[in-house]
Amino acid sequence: MITCILIDDERNALEMMEWLLKTYCPQVHILDMCSSAEAGIEAIRKKKPDVVFLDIEMPKMNGFDMLEQFDTLSFDVVFCTAYDQFAIKAFHYSALNYLLKPIDPDDLISTVKRIEERKSIPTKEQFALLLQSMQQPPKNTPHRIALSSGDGLIFIPTSDIVYCEAESNYTTVVLTGGKKVVVSKVLKEIDEALSGPDFFRVHSSFLINLNHIKKFVRVDGGYIVMDNDATINISRSRRQEFMEMFSKF
Repeated sequence: MITCILIDDERNALEMMEWLLKTYCPQVHILDMCSSAEAGIEAIRKKKPDVVFLDIEMPKMNGFDMLEQFDTLSFDVVFCTAYDQFAIKAFHYSALNYLLKPIDPDDLISTVKRIEERKSIPTKEQFALLLQSMQQPPKNTPHRIALSSGDGLIFIPTSDIVYCEAESNYTTVVLTGGKKVVVSKVLKEIDEALSGPDFFRVHSSFLINLNHIKKFVRVDGGYIVMDNDATINISRSRRQEFMEMFSKF
């Protein structure tokens, strides 16, 4: 059983989330439903939920400001938001849970499952990374990203990522110095999080950091040599676009 508190200034949104949880996630028990951040803070401190479903845009005090009122976090957080796709990238950077309004039942089920399987709660550092990412221009790549590992989260500079390789439902992130991090996300999700001027999807199985290219070899259909000497094939469909970017160096 997971206990939760719902916080949203719109009553219909609270009632819809209540219905969705009772219908699709009966293992989640709702302790309280709050229509303001102030009421949410009081309910959290008194009832100590496992997870808080939190609206971001609220009057007087938004969701981020509300979380700042806690010295430490003893609960998981799921942001419920109507933000556009550019802002959603920020949630990928920080490895935080979010649900897009209107909330899709399948997304809710998947989110609750991740919470059940998670071994750690979110950190203040993740929220700081989220805010930093949301304040950057949409086309910029963040300076740091949070990657979920087997026993928690690893915060790394995005400049340290050499390339990412798809492996079924997982992605191997190869870093400078030879370290590898395996995350339980498909490459498409990593690509969406890192999209910007520094990263380029050269193949269905590879996403590379353009700053770590050593050379491009035209023979055998074309392949890339990274500065760690890894060789990466480039697909025919991405070759022309890559060459246009590569010619800028």
